[in-house]
Amino acid sequence: MEACPNQLSYLKDLLLPFSTSTGLKVNFSKSMLVPINLSDDQASSLATSFGCELGKLPFTYLGLPMGLTKPKVVYFLPLVHKCERRLTCTSSLLSQAGRLEVTNSIFTAMPMFFMYTFKLHKTVIKQVDKYRKHCLWRGSDINAKQPPKDAWEMVCLPKKEGVLGVLNLRTQNDALLLKHLHKFFNRCDIPWVNLVWELYYSNGSLPSTRKKGSFWWSDILKLLDSYKGMAMVTIRDGVSCLFWDDMWLHRIPKQAFPELFSFARNPHISVSSVLDAGGPASLFHLPISQEAFQ
Repeated sequence: MEACPNQLSYLKDLLLPFSTSTGLKVNFSKSMLVPINLSDDQASSLATSFGCELGKLPFTYLGLPMGLTKPKVVYFLPLVHKCERRLTCTSSLLSQAGRLEVTNSIFTAMPMFFMYTFKLHKTVIKQVDKYRKHCLWRGSDINAKQPPKDAWEMVCLPKKEGVLGVLNLRTQNDALLLKHLHKFFNRCDIPWVNLVWELYYSNGSLPSTRKKGSFWWSDILKLLDSYKGMAMVTIRDGVSCLFWDDMWLHRIPKQAFPELFSFARNPHISVSSVLDAGGPASLFHLPISQEAFQ
């Protein structure tokens, strides 16, 4: 919210009737006000008027590090330490099949919550993989030195190919982040989706792989090409569908018609703009060569 005393007062006025109607006491001292680009005096004044503590960035919310910049590796140390503690609890009496099940169901599941939100650092994934490998090949003995029975790349291949089917964390991280692009392009009624559309694309522009916005949104945009390579667009008003770059009619036009695409005036034009165009002269550099028609 904006650093406005009136908005803070309205919020408090909403919480007090909620407390009266439900019989639950609102403990404002358990809340925390985190200022962004505010002077110390202004931040202290707002915190005092609300009756809460004054916090600072970065802070932890639901176990996730929150800040204005991409979280450093050190902020993910609790996750790494949790995996290490779990390894020491793994029974050394488990069979090879049992250790495989523990690797897949426990160690692989631990970073999922983080991977759904952040693009994890390679260092963090490497360390978690270290504990997964140790659990699979050596059990709970942290000092064991037995060599692995197979390369980790082979272990992460699907079971249908005759191997163990352990999830590749880097691939899984990208797959989880791709879900955000699916929600974004389908205009799901989610606060962050509405915020990003209004903040960055209210002028009619569409997302590209160029860095734009927060570190979180920039990391997701890096997966845009992968998403468009597997997502089929359903044309409605055509405003959020790129004519040349998106897959519609079961193919990507610029790949299906490269010669014609080379004459395009605007390679990033939307389907809606093409339908509203006055004719070929506004879409292509004329005259078009005979090869472009073939």
